[in-house]
Amino acid sequence: MKSLSGIRVLDLTRVLAGPLCTAILGDLGADVIKIENPKRGDETRGWGPPFVNGESAYYLCANRNKRSVTLNFKSDEANKIIDSLTSACDVVVLNYTLSRIEKFNFSYERFKSINKKIIWANISGFGLTGPRREEPGYDIMIQGHSGLMSITGEENGEPMKVGVAIVDVITALYTIISIISSIRRRDIEGIGAKIDNSLMECAISSLVNVASGYLISGELPKRYGNAHPNIVPYQVFRALDGYFILAVGNDDQWMRLCKVIEREDLSSDKRFSTNTDRVKNRDELISILSQVFQKNSMDYWLSSFKLNNIPSGPVNTIDKTLNDLQVIDRGLIASILHPFCGEIKLLRNPIHIDNSNLDIERHPPLLGEHTNEILKELGYSDREIEELKEKGVI
Repeated sequence: MKSLSGIRVLDLTRVLAGPLCTAILGDLGADVIKIENPKRGDETRGWGPPFVNGESAYYLCANRNKRSVTLNFKSDEANKIIDSLTSACDVVVLNYTLSRIEKFNFSYERFKSINKKIIWANISGFGLTGPRREEPGYDIMIQGHSGLMSITGEENGEPMKVGVAIVDVITALYTIISIISSIRRRDIEGIGAKIDNSLMECAISSLVNVASGYLISGELPKRYGNAHPNIVPYQVFRALDGYFILAVGNDDQWMRLCKVIEREDLSSDKRFSTNTDRVKNRDELISILSQVFQKNSMDYWLSSFKLNNIPSGPVNTIDKTLNDLQVIDRGLIASILHPFCGEIKLLRNPIHIDNSNLDIERHPPLLGEHTNEILKELGYSDREIEELKEKGVI
């Protein structure tokens, strides 16, 4: 049995943060009902290439384990359907600004009046209060607003964003935590919850030690490229034939490294003997190590480090990562059948819980694929469903 079996989620989200949140809830066993615009659906259905028989890879990545219903929010009949679904659901997830919540009448108060135990979770760029509550939230904008870009990139280069929409991913995870903890509280106290999460706050929370360092010292953090602000050597180095990562996290590892590279003099050098010393004299040490590492191949160094328990690894391209024997053994890549695309491969949920299978049980749905099915569950007849289609409600 999956941990969220029996939980039903009304998914009013689109793009990434919200859909990824609800997809993971679906992985954990929740019955997720995704509501989409009848004409265009989730915007990410059109984000590409790549496409597979008209389905975008972007959409496919965050919409597994769901059922899709199309509804035109402008119609009174659609709102009646939303009300009926609310009565049957435990959780509703949205990603709207305050004005759009008011426009569609998707407030917590509305849902609570129908189902007093509903858990209402909204994701927005800046939250539903404060001077920026009406500003849209796109991942790259929030990476800039939050300061994340200011500490990402080469020291003397321009600010850089992370290679994926990392703020959306982090916010999805925080929202899942919020929802699951609220379900637990509901089960104990019998009350619902209003969750107001923002991309901005979740992004700032991800600054962890960097934010803490500034709050304590008052010193403005800077970019270190692939290096670490508080640990040295802890970065990417270039070997004779490629790049590798070296992560020396303590002084014992440092001493072993000096022995491996046949520079034991460095471990006794007062400039480098402790991590604090190495941070202070970072530039001198990195210059010395860079010259040493360019004398041998990447495989030579990585095998030597592994034999001596020195944390290190390659800088893989995505193809190498997804074909890594460890990744294959852990079953992270799933093959599923899709009605339009045939057999496709997707990343499955990385969580491993004993006696709980988190496989992809439902393919990412076609637009409105389950509209009839769910309306029948709500008690609509075939004739009533046909009338809703004729009116443009579904």
